[in-house]
Amino acid sequence: MHNRTFRWLAHACRIVLGATFIFSGFVKVVDPWGTAIKIHEYLAIYGLEALSGLRFGFSIWLCGAELMMGLMLLFKVRIRLISIFALASMIFFTALTFLSATWLPVEDCGCFGDAVKLTPWQTFAKNLVLLPLSVVVWWRYRRDRIFAFSKSEAACTVLFFSLAMGLGVYCHLHLPLLDFRPFRVGVNIYEAMNAYGPESEAPRGETVLVYRNRNTGRLREFSLDETEWQDAERWEWVDTRTAEPAEPEVDPTLSEFSLRDAEGDATEWLLTRPGRVYMLCVTDAEELGAACERRFRRVVERAAAEGALAVCLTPERLHGVTYRSFAGSAAVRCYNIDATTLKTMLRAFNGMVVLDEGTIVEKRNCRDIR
Repeated sequence: MHNRTFRWLAHACRIVLGATFIFSGFVKVVDPWGTAIKIHEYLAIYGLEALSGLRFGFSIWLCGAELMMGLMLLFKVRIRLISIFALASMIFFTALTFLSATWLPVEDCGCFGDAVKLTPWQTFAKNLVLLPLSVVVWWRYRRDRIFAFSKSEAACTVLFFSLAMGLGVYCHLHLPLLDFRPFRVGVNIYEAMNAYGPESEAPRGETVLVYRNRNTGRLREFSLDETEWQDAERWEWVDTRTAEPAEPEVDPTLSEFSLRDAEGDATEWLLTRPGRVYMLCVTDAEELGAACERRFRRVVERAAAEGALAVCLTPERLHGVTYRSFAGSAAVRCYNIDATTLKTMLRAFNGMVVLDEGTIVEKRNCRDIR
């Protein structure tokens, strides 16, 4: 009976652990840029910026390996070997998140990417729950052979590896398949920045009536909709006040969205102007490439044909009012944007974000512009 109970416990632990790894790996592997940014942050903390050139490769490998490990746990593919990797990874990341929660200045460990935001302490607590589960799974299968792959297990391993790594490479070369960030398609940036939108009103505070129970002496708060306070024999008025409305939650990245040039802030003008705006995003003009220049030229020509506006956004410093031509296109005006905001809005070195009446309707990596 004891062995049967333990087997059922190990079975449940394997499923929970595998499902967690699958979710965590998937939401990150579809956005390898996000994990690469977090890796760069950790490298900077430890003074290892020289390795930042490897951040994208390591991001794809790390997230893909987590997804692959979760699939192998869930489908019991070479479970003895994968239980060792699961236990080792949980020990490592539990220690790392403890450091992040205590000594390292990290606001978000990024364990679930942008899908679920956890504080370092919350991440550490999550790992403290998963670590014993990985121990149970490892202990349950500790006597199995490590490298005795059957043909079906070898085929599943190759399949899981190809799916996980291929997904990461695809999303890096193009754009994330799922967008969990505040600048996803369908979001009106100006309305989101201002929480209630340009034409709506902030909610008013609620009127609160404070009465004292004449029998017990206790105070109680009523809203205007309630009628019990009207019983003058039981309730004595004490105070009337207005409760402050709850502050709207605005993503800090959205609140920091700003487009400027030598003439000042152009954010509101660009976000609220009627019609379409083609925002050509260039992180480094010198690394733009001839192929991307030609694609941007086609966008500028399309905008002119539609009567729309095309602008260039870049984190590079602009000296005065700047115009730029792409592969002989008509010159478009350039505006400065914060580098972090640009990386959050478009997970690519160069690409395009299209606004329609201020709402994001399209985003493309430069290599996907047709």
